[in-house]
Amino acid sequence: MTLTRRHILAALPLTGAAALGLGFQHILSSMRTGQFDPRAIRTSGGTVPQFPPLSPLPGLQGAIEGIECTSLTQQNKPILLNFWASWCIPCVTELPLLSALAPSLTLWGIAYKDRPERASAFLARNGQPFERVGQDKDGSAAIEWGITGVPESILILPGGHVVWHHRAALTHEVITHDLLPLLRPFL
Repeated sequence: MTLTRRHILAALPLTGAAALGLGFQHILSSMRTGQFDPRAIRTSGGTVPQFPPLSPLPGLQGAIEGIECTSLTQQNKPILLNFWASWCIPCVTELPLLSALAPSLTLWGIAYKDRPERASAFLARNGQPFERVGQDKDGSAAIEWGITGVPESILILPGGHVVWHHRAALTHEVITHDLLPLLRPFL
């Protein structure tokens, strides 16, 4: 039997399905062994990405400056950058922990895809722990940071070195076991 164009075209979908199946099997086995994290879009170990300047939230007490790439890279102290939103329920539970960290760590916040008046009212109502707050109205900065949802926190060391990225609300355990050991040389 000779292979014709018809035979080859008929085999293409089967070959594609087999390749996809093998790819999924590889991903699943890598997840099982811990070599693949499906949430790790952007991980720590890099530098501050280029993102558009974020204007400050209007009507806030204290945090009057926005956030730019250069302001993050030129700092001589660690900064915990926190992406949050007024419509985010875990962000409310995380805010007291951020407030407790504020005296010993510089906190900057980014209001993710939120209306400015709602974001300002959220901080006025629940506490405002941030030295700077920027507005990411369209989510373009979040894309550059690899943000998958809110809340997310990123630790940036002097010189703009990203050393930690946490993709959930902060807890006492996460702060104690993950964040504070990274900060010990600076406290």
